[in-house]
Amino acid sequence: MENWSWMTLVVLVGLTVRWTVSLNPYSGAGKPPMFGDYEAQRHWQEITFNLPVKEWYFNSSDNNLQYWGLDYPPLTAYHSLLCAYVARFINPDWVALHTSRGYESQEHKLFMRATVLVADLLIYIPAVLLYCNSLKESSPKRKIASALCILLYPGLILIDYGHFQYNSVSLGFALWGVLGVSCDWDLLGSLAFCLALNYKQMELYHSLPFFCFLLGKCYKKGLRGKGFELLIKIACTVVASFLLCWLPFFTEREHALQVLRRLFPIDRGLFEDKVANIWCSINVFLKIKDILPRHIQLAISFCLTFLSLLPACIKLTLQPSSKGFRFTLVSCALSFFLFSFQVHEKSILLVSLPVCLVLNEIPFMSTWFLLVSTFSMLPLLLKDDLLMPSVVTTMAFLVACATFFPVCESISEEQLQLKSFAVSVRRRLPGFTFLPRIIQYLFFYSVTTMALLTVLSVTLHPPQKLPDLFPVLVCFVSCINFMFFLVYFNIVIMWDSNNGRTRKKIN
Repeated sequence: MENWSWMTLVVLVGLTVRWTVSLNPYSGAGKPPMFGDYEAQRHWQEITFNLPVKEWYFNSSDNNLQYWGLDYPPLTAYHSLLCAYVARFINPDWVALHTSRGYESQEHKLFMRATVLVADLLIYIPAVLLYCNSLKESSPKRKIASALCILLYPGLILIDYGHFQYNSVSLGFALWGVLGVSCDWDLLGSLAFCLALNYKQMELYHSLPFFCFLLGKCYKKGLRGKGFELLIKIACTVVASFLLCWLPFFTEREHALQVLRRLFPIDRGLFEDKVANIWCSINVFLKIKDILPRHIQLAISFCLTFLSLLPACIKLTLQPSSKGFRFTLVSCALSFFLFSFQVHEKSILLVSLPVCLVLNEIPFMSTWFLLVSTFSMLPLLLKDDLLMPSVVTTMAFLVACATFFPVCESISEEQLQLKSFAVSVRRRLPGFTFLPRIIQYLFFYSVTTMALLTVLSVTLHPPQKLPDLFPVLVCFVSCINFMFFLVYFNIVIMWDSNNGRTRKKIN
């Protein structure tokens, strides 16, 4: 009972931070004609409420797809419709067709912020608490600390409560899915992940680890016996959940195809804005978007993404374990972010969620990654006038992690989960004993560089010939960090011989 009292306090702290951030500006505030993501979410409420389902994804005089056309899966549209009914009850002007475009008021801002908070309370926060409470090898104090640090992760708070989106819904469903399949509630876990995928198509970042983990479970049980029965049940659950979500769009073939075209807009190009992935970084030196035809760009990005995630997925299929599943989620999501086609800067949140799940196991590396992930969105946050909440929430997160986890202390190969790797290297290089020290130096240089770039971005004006100098530097530095993390997590996965066997209880 005492633990749940502390968990209640943790939730209150998390909610207080969220609501405080929500008092700041949102994306596109007072910036016509397109405004920003805040207006996009409001506009989707307007469209879903006033138009029939068959017109939601089609261009028309009432639904100009060039003005924040709906480009997320059906579950997002249903959520928008639900919010629209509440908005219509409070003030019909908020969702009036055509005339509500660009609507802004303090009352409406309060309503929109409240919808994010309600979604968080119903889906994401309960999943975080249940996940932390299910950590079998951790003390009660460690579980509470994990919950606090996850709920204080600044990246998600700043995007959902500052910039304005509903990422906590898809990430919350994904976390319920992780909980389900990790606790052998495979059908419920599959259903939860299908809901995540039908809310945001970017949940494809997590799809291969789910598939490989469940396939590995079925293979382990025997594909001629209980394993085959489980495979059929999972397949039926997936098909049924997709049919239920997509049912209104299956009336006509063209209707379903149009939804798919909106979900996967190949014409938008390899990347948009300044995103900290490999393509945007290469584009600084080599204008790959101009040199190569789009179909070649698509093929190269697919091949690199597939090859970078293949080893971890193969190992997870052959040796399924909850620990391997969590780390493979990180590796695969990071591969998608770095190499896939049409990546947005906010997609790093899809990598940050599984990193939060391994915070208890590798606190030093997880904290470092989560700091970099927030920093990588700095150009977007500065554009939305969210500098102060970014600095405060980042410092609060770092203080929480440093207080409850050995982040600032000396680290060992065991704490980094690199013992097996280091031992194998020492067979050829006996003097290879400095790996933890190198990683600590890299952390120091990384944090120093991020702090320096933040200060420069705020205090200095870039040269006229290089107006995007600081955003490009932020993306480039972040990308280098992410490449390092991709190598690190793959080493942990491939050299892990324990596969989550029982370890000593963590205090």
